[in-house]
Amino acid sequence: MSHTIRDKQKLKARTSKIQGQVVALNKMLDEPHECSAVLQQIAAIRGAVNGLMREVIRGHLTDHLVHEEDVAKREADLDVVLNVLNSYVK
Repeated sequence: MSHTIRDKQKLKARTSKIQGQVVALNKMLDEPHECSAVLQQIAAIRGAVNGLMREVIRGHLTDHLVHEEDVAKREADLDVVLNVLNSYVK
């Protein structure tokens, strides 16, 4: 079973939190708010997205690299993770 399916409830809870934070940010932008409050909300969203990414990467590394016996599949999965990380940190 895929780690994203196994951890579905936990990951969906994180995405719901992110969605709520984005909705709150949109409301903040519709009304006058201090820049510092808007910046804090953006930082909170970024932190939540980073936490989601960390959890999915952790599951991927554990399931597809640590426990994978086929060396070729491990190397291919490592390339996938490295490519995602490269695009994420740009």
